[in-house]
Amino acid sequence: MARILAVGNATLDIINHVDTYPHEDQEVRAQSQQRCRGGNATNSLVILSQLGHDCAWAGTLAAEPDAETITSELRQYQIDLSAVHTLEHGKVPTSYVTLSRSSGSRTIVHFRDLPEYHSEHFAKIDLQHFDWVHFEGRNLPQVKLMLERMRLEQPRLPCSIEVEKPREGIEQLFAYADVLMFSRDFARHHGYEDPGEFLRYMSKQGLSAQMSCTWGEMGAHGLNKQGEILHVPAFPVEAVVDTLGAGDVFNAGLIDQLVRGHDLDTALTEASRLAGKKCGIYGLHIGEEIS
Repeated sequence: MARILAVGNATLDIINHVDTYPHEDQEVRAQSQQRCRGGNATNSLVILSQLGHDCAWAGTLAAEPDAETITSELRQYQIDLSAVHTLEHGKVPTSYVTLSRSSGSRTIVHFRDLPEYHSEHFAKIDLQHFDWVHFEGRNLPQVKLMLERMRLEQPRLPCSIEVEKPREGIEQLFAYADVLMFSRDFARHHGYEDPGEFLRYMSKQGLSAQMSCTWGEMGAHGLNKQGEILHVPAFPVEAVVDTLGAGDVFNAGLIDQLVRGHDLDTALTEASRLAGKKCGIYGLHIGEEIS
């Protein structure tokens, strides 16, 4: 299978499971609580590992006890941590998640006291060993330097960028990508309530990348190499129990199909199917759900 590198975040997730999401100033009892690893980049790697790929993570950690929760789970999925940069001070990013059992929705409060991954650490990675590199669209000045170095040294190495949040200047990354993965929030920030119309707008920006835009129950849209707008419906499950990480599962499914040589239409379908199945289970251990 493919060797895939992801650059981005890993977090400690503290998840409170509640019957229904509380109103403001309301006190509710959590039915259960769990502490586990999260973060977009590492979530996608955990799925890609289960899909049979050889995965590596490049990111930062702090030398403190909560980091062990993150590294132990990543090692469980045989994810290479040799490119991780560990700092002596700071706190691993922590997400406080309220997960509603009635709707499957998740609400997140995030705390971060840790520097982002630096291009000088990325420069130490031997990129010739990888078949695909995936970036979170964050830490923009440093990620831009990483992309410039990658395109200079390995111009044919496929690259995807997750564009989740509307960060100022994020558009400067787009020209480096083979695949751009847009979120509903990003499209709405640009004034679009129709993902197809948003991708038509993006198609006029002079970019060569294939694109996706997910839209929950409306499924996923894509823009292929021929400039065609594609759409695949959502794959509903009998009961939505956990949407936490569903977007990361979709991104992993898309990368999996594209790195195997499938076209974007097939990739969107399989990624949507996988993300739908994930919403019907708790967590990201989807082994038997893949087939």
